[in-house]
Amino acid sequence: MEDKIKDLNNKLTEAFLGGGKKRIEKQHEKKKLTARERVQYLLDEGSFEEIGALVTHRTKEFGMDKQQFYGDGVVTGYGTINGRLVYVFAQDFTVFGGSLSETHAEKICKIMDLAVKVGAPIIGLNDSGGARIQEGVRSLGGYADIFYRNVQASGVIPQLSAIMGPCAGGAVYSPAMTDFTLMVENTSYMFVTGPNVVKTVTNETVTSEELGGASTHSTKSGVAHKTSANDVACLEDVKKLLSYLPQNNQEKPKALPYELNDEIREQLSNIVPDNANKPYDMHDVISGIIDTDSFYEIHKDHAENIIVGFARLGGKSIGIVANQPMFLAGVLDVNSSKKAARFVRFCDSFNIPLLVLEDVPGFLPGTDQEWNGIIVHGAKLLYAFSEATVPRVTVITRKAYGGAYDVMNSKHIGADMNFAWPSAEIAVMGAKGAAEIIFRREISAAEDPETKWKEKEAEYADRFANPYSATERGFVDEVILPKDTRRKLIKAFAMLEDKHVDAPKRKHGNIPL
Repeated sequence: MEDKIKDLNNKLTEAFLGGGKKRIEKQHEKKKLTARERVQYLLDEGSFEEIGALVTHRTKEFGMDKQQFYGDGVVTGYGTINGRLVYVFAQDFTVFGGSLSETHAEKICKIMDLAVKVGAPIIGLNDSGGARIQEGVRSLGGYADIFYRNVQASGVIPQLSAIMGPCAGGAVYSPAMTDFTLMVENTSYMFVTGPNVVKTVTNETVTSEELGGASTHSTKSGVAHKTSANDVACLEDVKKLLSYLPQNNQEKPKALPYELNDEIREQLSNIVPDNANKPYDMHDVISGIIDTDSFYEIHKDHAENIIVGFARLGGKSIGIVANQPMFLAGVLDVNSSKKAARFVRFCDSFNIPLLVLEDVPGFLPGTDQEWNGIIVHGAKLLYAFSEATVPRVTVITRKAYGGAYDVMNSKHIGADMNFAWPSAEIAVMGAKGAAEIIFRREISAAEDPETKWKEKEAEYADRFANPYSATERGFVDEVILPKDTRRKLIKAFAMLEDKHVDAPKRKHGNIPL
């Protein structure tokens, strides 16, 4: 027995070295942690239980039978993060460049299946050169097996992807179907086709970083929800993001202890300018409402005219969607609509109440927006809010114009509570444009058209550019003082905590993709 134990320990020691000391050193030279180091840092100390440490590939072609590494390029298993059960896989770039083989994929699928059965989050740490070409269609089949499980797990358990190295070709589609994708600056990249293929097909010269680096995907494409300076910071971001989420779709996020105190926030009274055309930072409103320093922003650098993220209110996790007057006056456009719609659907999937802070002058006009499908993309956000059954509360801080008023969680599409500040302006359009249309003849016939226009603009603004017309009709439940907002919201969400909606029976809706 002693010899057998020794043999097992030797095999495990070999498995723990991955591709060997030299390749581990190369990984460190690139300022990257190894797969095992990442898992050890991510999980609570001593909690990791590995599955499949001694798995090897089955390929014999191209001399692969002479290159065997235990684990086959991926570390898989389960453990805890702050005491919460999670499943994790970490691709090991020191073994065949982290390339995915048939058995590599089987290991990932095994823990994905366990995660769904048990009802716990799955976290993927991606660092792979792509499909193992020596295996041909078997490796491609392995990808498809993973993709299928991503879809089956969607909306059932949280799926988080950290891109901590290369992620190319078919490998990108698994992270794309997970709930959140985090990338490491300067050391990670994602693309379907690499720079060499791009050069051959389109004659464009581009670097990996330019084509699919963290900066590119966090600003231009929106593929990355969050970027981090290094591996450690990325793993900390994974931990923090997880803290706002429940274990699965049958649970609610864990609330932190909180006792009601003086919830009045005087600073909220001085944020919205008297001049309706002057911008202000909606982050100041968010900070004045939520628990101190609890905001965790998602997609911070993409579609900055809308803000989305998680926060805590009275110790409880909420999702926030807020127009940002500092960028494009807070209008809705193609990118902001998609960004917000995706976030709303995630929150609804996992029982996270939604707070909407509204200051929207409408949809962005122009040929670029129309030709890129603002109609169908704007409809995504409308659909997402209309579909959501979690508690939904809206606060209109200033502008709520046109169709954008409807889309931003209005009472008409199922919002539970709608508040407005005295500064709110709820109308079909701004007073200036409305006066020009409604009073065109009077303005044209006047001796001084400019003066008449201003007079009619003020008349329209006095009648419609306020929250009271909507309040009279019950479209706004209450006009509140800004300083009372936090207190009102804590009470409203507490009142809605046991909300239940019986949706119509159907296979699924047909969201305008």
